[in-house]
Amino acid sequence: MAAVALKRTGQKMPLVGFGLWKVNRATCAETVYNALKAGYRLLDGAGDYGNEKEAGEGLRRAISDGIVKREDVFVTSKLWNTFHAHDHVKALAKKQLGLWGIDYFDLFLVHFPISLEYVDPSHRYPPEWWGDDKKVHLAKVPFQETWGAMEELVDEGLVKNIGVSNVQGSLLIDILRYAKYEPAVNQVELHPYLTQEPLIKLCGTLGIAITAYSSLGPQSYVELGADKGAKNLLEHDTIASIASKHSKSHAQVLLRWAVQQGLAVIPKSNNHDRLVQNLQVDAFQLSDAEIKEMSSLKAFSHDPPDASRSLREM
Repeated sequence: MAAVALKRTGQKMPLVGFGLWKVNRATCAETVYNALKAGYRLLDGAGDYGNEKEAGEGLRRAISDGIVKREDVFVTSKLWNTFHAHDHVKALAKKQLGLWGIDYFDLFLVHFPISLEYVDPSHRYPPEWWGDDKKVHLAKVPFQETWGAMEELVDEGLVKNIGVSNVQGSLLIDILRYAKYEPAVNQVELHPYLTQEPLIKLCGTLGIAITAYSSLGPQSYVELGADKGAKNLLEHDTIASIASKHSKSHAQVLLRWAVQQGLAVIPKSNNHDRLVQNLQVDAFQLSDAEIKEMSSLKAFSHDPPDASRSLREM
C-alpha cells in the first residue's frame, strides 16, 4: 500500500485510510473491523466524532483475531477546540486513548485552530461547538500554548506524530517560529471544487504531508446546511466521463485525483462494497490532462463550505 514518510519520525502513513466522521456509532465497531479485514491500515478518528470507543472495539477485535497487529495500524485522532488549554490537552489525549483502548496515537492533530471555552467531559462529551446556551464561546488560548502541550504528548510517548487540521499557510509559518516539533501533517478539505494548490505547494516546501478530507466533494456538508448548493461531484459529467473511460467508480476517480498528487485520503463508508472499492485506487493512472480537467471544476463551483461558519453566527 502506498504511503508517505512523515518528517522527524520517518513513520509511514498510508495514503488511503478509513475515515470515521459520520460512521454510525451502532455499527462502527463492525465497520472498523471489516475495514481492517479488507486491508485498511489507517483509521482517522477524532474526539468530536463521538465513536472512538466503538472504533477501538473494532480495532481490538481485529487484533485479537490476528487480522492485524497494533503496530500495523496507523491510528489518527484529533484534539477538540474546547481542550486547547495546556492542562486540558494531556487529560483529553489520555481520555481518548482510553476510549480507543490503546497506548498511543500514531498521529494526533489539533482539529481546528479555534479555541473555545472549556466544557468538562463529565458534563457533555463530545462538547461540539456550543455551550449549553447553544452559542459559541471563544477562549483566550493562544495556539502556541496548545502546540507546546501537544509536543509534551510526544515526549511522554502518548503520541508519535503531531499535526494540525484546517490550517492555512499563515498559521503554519507562525507555528514554525516556535515549534520544537514541527507539524507532520495538515488535514484539510480538498477536492476538485477546492483544490488548494498554493497550500499544497507550501506544505510540500515545508515537508508537511497533507491529508485530504471530503475528497468526494462537499456533499458531506449537506445535512449541516453548509454545502452552498454545489453540484454533487459524484454526479458530475466530467467525473462520470473519466470514470467510464477507466472502468472505475466515480468515487475511485475522485480519490485517485488526490492520491496521484501525493495526498492522503480518508474516505468513509457505511457500505462494505464501497468501502472495499475506495481502497482500490492504486490500480490505475489518470492522465495529466484528466487531472487538469478535474481541477478546473473549481472555476464552476460555488464558494466552498466554511468550517468557521458557526463563529460568524454566534
